Parts: sequence; C-alpha cells; structure tokens
Amino acid sequence: MTDDRTDLQPGKSELITFSIGDQDFCMDIMAVREIRGWTGVTMLPHSPPDVMGVMNLRGAVVPIVDLAARLGLERCRDAGRTVIIVANIGEQTVGFLVSAVSDIVSIAPDEVQPMPRMDGLDSDSFVKGIIASQDRTLRVLDIATLSASMIATQVDA
Repeated sequence: MTDDRTDLQPGKSELITFSIGDQDFCMDIMAVREIRGWTGVTMLPHSPPDVMGVMNLRGAVVPIVDLAARLGLERCRDAGRTVIIVANIGEQTVGFLVSAVSDIVSIAPDEVQPMPRMDGLDSDSFVKGIIASQDRTLRVLDIATLSASMIATQVDA
C-alpha cells in the first residue's frame, strides 16, 4: 500500500495557493466561490484605501479588496494581469485581488506551524500559520479575520 498524498485524507484540508508579488499565501479552498480574471471596478467615495471598489457579479455587488494593500505589502501594479479570488465569508461575498493563483495543496493540521509571536503587530493576526516546504514558504491566511477587520474598517469610516 502506498501513501498517496494527493488524495484528501481524513483530517487533511485543501488550500488554494496564490501569490502577491513575490510572496506566497494560501487560504481554505472551501471559502472560494470562483476565480476570475481582472474586471474593472466601480470606485466608491470614502472607501478604505485597500478597497478598490465594487463589481457586479451576476447581479450581486461585491467589494474588491487589493489583498496586497490589506496585508501592508506593495499594491498590485498591473491590474490587467491579476486575478480576483471571489470568496464567501459568512453571509458576505468579497473579491480579493492577487497576482496569480498557483495550485491546490492538501495539508494535514500538523504541517501548519504557528506564527512566531511578534508583539504589537496586528497585521499578523490575518495569518493563521506557516507551511514550510523545500521550495517555498506559504502563509495561511485567516480570511474570516481579514474580512471581519475590513467590515469593521468600513463601519468606522
């Protein structure tokens, strides 16, 4: 009997991996509704700086967030070559602008290492953990926390 790591085994979860610039991230694939090519957005007055605007997704108005800006990284420069990961978080649908989607990985909970403690840095609360492999290091995003903080920012504005 061989160990086929590509099959989803009990206790494993699937994550979609993507890049923002030269940084690698991932999120739970169960939250992903679809992946779309770049589409122009309608800008809204008084939006937070990381909210690019909204788009019409089959009749629903969906906010589009520049995930790089939200994470404190350099903004995505070429919107024409980027993609939008449309995710359902609770009752809300949000689009996250990323540089590229890479693949889907199956991981066991013990493969995710906890984030090193860095006192005073709230932006690290968006990262649930780190997956280190031979060829890259993935940060596992907690998109529920990311979206909750985005919603709180919009309410405060």
